[in-house]
Amino acid sequence: MILILRAQIPPEELDQALVQIGCIIGLPLPPLVKMEERYMLALDAAHVDEEAFKSLAGLPAIERVIPTKRPYKLVSRELKSEPTVVMVGDGITSNVTLIGGIEAPTIIAGPCAVESREQLFATALAVKKAGAHILRGGAFKPRTSPYQFQGLGVEGLALLAEAREQTGLPIVTEVMEPDMVEVVAGYADMLQIGARNMQNYPLLTACGRQQRPVMLKRGLSATVNEWLLAAEYIVAAGNPNVVLCERGIRSYDPQTRNVLDLTVVPLLRELTHLPVIVDPSHATGKSTLVPAMARASIAVGGDGIMVEVHSHPEEALCDGQQAITPHQLSEIIRNIRAMVSLSFEEGKDVTHGYDAIYPHFIVR
Repeated sequence: MILILRAQIPPEELDQALVQIGCIIGLPLPPLVKMEERYMLALDAAHVDEEAFKSLAGLPAIERVIPTKRPYKLVSRELKSEPTVVMVGDGITSNVTLIGGIEAPTIIAGPCAVESREQLFATALAVKKAGAHILRGGAFKPRTSPYQFQGLGVEGLALLAEAREQTGLPIVTEVMEPDMVEVVAGYADMLQIGARNMQNYPLLTACGRQQRPVMLKRGLSATVNEWLLAAEYIVAAGNPNVVLCERGIRSYDPQTRNVLDLTVVPLLRELTHLPVIVDPSHATGKSTLVPAMARASIAVGGDGIMVEVHSHPEEALCDGQQAITPHQLSEIIRNIRAMVSLSFEEGKDVTHGYDAIYPHFIVR
């Protein structure tokens, strides 16, 4: 169940209410979460009998109680029917872009890994010119083999920050350890939790204690419930700004790196208010398949895509076979824009051109 507290509740009344709630359920309380100017608590209904339910509902500080049988509560549609819009960037050091709840999809693009200043800056300028809104790039890279390139670490973070200064694009990069969350958050506009860490609960909680938005990738073989419960960890720790990223699930067929499960996009629309984007690069593992899967990701309702871009994929130190070129990115974005424009022309009263329906970034 979810307890929604009254808006603008005074601090002393809030403290008193928490004591009362704790006494009623007889268990330690989870952290308070603030969403849309209201505090709320998510509780396991298994620990709340009918008498306790009535006592909670009767507290003066409680505005309403939302019963829910779903294991995930704060990220569910039962709590919030309107889609969440996540803001990336601060408008000072970078542009501001929005993910979710808007008609125009967000484009996140950049290299798999930060390899050098020259490589990163060339790619960053190219993806901005192509029309991307957020720059991606790995400073820390989890690799299957310990002998593969692991990224430049903190040096890579500093280079990403420089690329942001040059282009104005906010940056998203992966964090792998709870102890590194504050360090990465000091450079990045958005924290990425990779597929291998989707159920790294200390990491999820540490990112939840930060105010940076979080991109949560689906685990290699994760069910939808497991994925949403991982997002619940972040939101329950106090950070409601989570974006889900479908990046394919493991299969027995080696022809593609993973199976891109596009059915989860409309399914998640029914289950959660969180934005959903798709990563066709990791899903397919082949650059030739990325354009078609990028278009399909938007066609099924994705809030955006994240693609790997490299000026010279054949020279990439990490996943070059799935990286597209800046020219290919331009083609993808042009096709997506045409799709969005067409949907407006067919279903809505459009009195302006495409630029009027695609201005979801704010230039500093």
